[in-house]
Amino acid sequence: MTLTQETAQRYSRHFTLKEIGVSGQKKLFSSKVLIIGAGGLGSSAALYLAAAGVGNIGICDGDKVELSNLQRQIIHSVDEMGNYKVDSASKAIKARNPDIEICTYPTFVNENNIIGLIEGYDFVVDCTDRFETKFLINDACVIAKKPYSHAGVVGFGGQAMTYVPGAPCLRCLLGGVPKNAPTCAEMGVLGAVVGMMGCLQATETIKYLLGRGELLTGKVLKVDALNMKFTLAEFGSPDPDCAVCGSYPTITDLRKSASDYKIVCG
Repeated sequence: MTLTQETAQRYSRHFTLKEIGVSGQKKLFSSKVLIIGAGGLGSSAALYLAAAGVGNIGICDGDKVELSNLQRQIIHSVDEMGNYKVDSASKAIKARNPDIEICTYPTFVNENNIIGLIEGYDFVVDCTDRFETKFLINDACVIAKKPYSHAGVVGFGGQAMTYVPGAPCLRCLLGGVPKNAPTCAEMGVLGAVVGMMGCLQATETIKYLLGRGELLTGKVLKVDALNMKFTLAEFGSPDPDCAVCGSYPTITDLRKSASDYKIVCG
């Protein structure tokens, strides 16, 4: 990042923060973040990461924009209906910060492509909406030693956690894909809550890239927006019996474990 009058003006509020300053802003600009899912979570996460000056952002999603998305997926517009979400998101990001480098992947992650997708990035943001996909992302990040942010939302509630190598992963918390877990399509979801959780993910991402603050590692932040209650629960050290990060992992090759995921959506 070249420090010009324009960049000084754009990031002036960051420069005054002792936790960021000019050196931190340069660090953000040289960072690479992959967002998997350009829906509700991905919309706010992508916009705020781009606004913050994260210089290289990848967006992966195989879906196209539909009218029902616009209730919560604020990065898209009516004019983009029928277009790939990654292209719509890229256009919106460029309109706000043309200095950002965007890589788009109009595909769904699966057990064959995810390791290749995440390997060039410093941090991964899981903005998907199905547990099968979330566990695939978790397992891939553990195997590839990639830090990532997890979040999920249903109705008025959400949860978020951050994984870094050596910390407990999603399987340590939940074991495996919950049976009969409700989806947003079945239960409904308040768009503003999805945006809130995506902003939390962007914040965790920025903190990790800067090496500042305390992350949600070994913890789960649970949000009850209907009653405006926030609960932080700690779940300690990695589970030694965890199938992917435990002492004797059984998930070491995602292709061999493909039946565990049954990916249908990114």
